[in-house]
Amino acid sequence: QEHYGGLQGLSMAWIGDGNNVLHSFMMSAAKLGMHLRIATPRGFEPDLRITKITEQNSKEYGTTLLLTTDPLEAADSANVLVTDTWISMGQEEEKKERLKAFQGYQITMQTAKAAASNWTFLHCLPRKPEEVDDEVFYSPQSLVFQEAENRKWTI
Repeated sequence: QEHYGGLQGLSMAWIGDGNNVLHSFMMSAAKLGMHLRIATPRGFEPDLRITKITEQNSKEYGTTLLLTTDPLEAADSANVLVTDTWISMGQEEEKKERLKAFQGYQITMQTAKAAASNWTFLHCLPRKPEEVDDEVFYSPQSLVFQEAENRKWTI
């Protein structure tokens, strides 16, 4: 909202794990007028109960919801590209399996080429290089440090 001047009509692409951060976006995006495009590997989809609520919210608020396993399909025309850790606390023993499952999900400039011309990038930190490459993370389109500052005031 701070960057775009409003959220209504923006499209957000989540590329990564179907985790708690994604669930928060899913519960709020439609209510804020945002379209949501989600790419997760098979077996790492968001919670089905949250997905059903999100589908209802999308219908009620006139937004779209896309669930796919293709990161480029999710990124297509998206204003905001978002990812988060692929290995959350308590999942350290699954690291090898998860890194294998998430191959091809790293956000790169190739991903950004599929996005809208005014794309931005978000990550709630800390970030691992396999999730997003340095070129995107340190690009002028990256809002991760502004996001971190905003988060500081809500914690």
